[in-house]
Amino acid sequence: MRSKKLHVWLVLALVSALPARVIGGVRVKQIAELEGLGPTKLVGYGLVVGLDGTGDSRRSIATLQSVANMLKRFGITVPQNELRADNVAAVMVTADLPPFTRPGTRIDVQVASLGDAESLEGGVLLLTPLVDASGEVYALAQGAVSIGGFNINTIGGERVRKNYALVGRVPNGAVVKKEAPVSVPDGGTLRLILRNPDFTTAARLAEAVNEHFGQPIATAVDAGAVQLTVPEGDRAPGKLVAFLSQLESVETEPDQVPKVVVNERTGTVVIGGDVRISEAAVAHGNLTVRIATTPVISQPAPFSQGQTVVVPETQTTVETERGSLIVLPEAATVNDLVKALNALGVTPRDLIAIFQALKEAGALRAELVIL
Repeated sequence: MRSKKLHVWLVLALVSALPARVIGGVRVKQIAELEGLGPTKLVGYGLVVGLDGTGDSRRSIATLQSVANMLKRFGITVPQNELRADNVAAVMVTADLPPFTRPGTRIDVQVASLGDAESLEGGVLLLTPLVDASGEVYALAQGAVSIGGFNINTIGGERVRKNYALVGRVPNGAVVKKEAPVSVPDGGTLRLILRNPDFTTAARLAEAVNEHFGQPIATAVDAGAVQLTVPEGDRAPGKLVAFLSQLESVETEPDQVPKVVVNERTGTVVIGGDVRISEAAVAHGNLTVRIATTPVISQPAPFSQGQTVVVPETQTTVETERGSLIVLPEAATVNDLVKALNALGVTPRDLIAIFQALKEAGALRAELVIL
């Protein structure tokens, strides 16, 4: 079997040399945050213009109406039925506004096609207000859209596509106009919320905080929260900030759930360093079906009243790649797992199917996350 290397899309967390627990510890600010200080979700409706004929069609009534309304604001009145929208795409714009972000700060935004556009490549997002759940405007978004791929359709019907062309980002594309409301703890009792709830991590976090401050001020409430009692001398506004700064720098060893994360849109596969597999036999082969259409010109007989016609002739070819049966031994490290999968000569797309099959067979000792 011809050996193939895994494509660059296969991103591996090669931490197999480390044990399951993190050596040196992780700071509290990397695994937890204060309760009530999460980001504010923002959303908006906008238009991406400047597309090369890959925008929404005339079937997208909302896009045509939006373009007509936009032009009317600039003093230009065009009947909606006279508009074409193939260079414009209606999009939904989303962003996360971190707490304590001051007006004038720039944040990234994400855009996603709302109509039937073919691609957002080369487009520019027009000025779009971003609001929270109550409808309050917190930011204004505008800028060039980056999609990290392309989607090309030729006249002959061929289609070339890389990654996903209907979702993109505008780096630093939104300017914050209003600070999101946050409730800063004023002393007394506060809570740390774990980003990945886990009983073991919560217990270790409380133990590390108590050891750092030399007194029992932290208690693990459940798998997702650790309650803290701020010492009397640190409850003043100025001293509370210094206390929280010390708290963020406390190191602990979080417990991790082994995960394999796959993104079927881009073919990305990420394997955690503590992923293990039970012994299993895997055979993998590809089935390729090619359908080719060749135009055949049919000429009429001389002096007849017939006409020259073009008759399509279709040929179908089916190729089945021979799959070798290979035994995947019980892997002790990610490196062993990668070597075994490389022996199969698989691509990232093949890996997604293999990991799903290993999960169903009960041989994958990890959580399989599909994005």
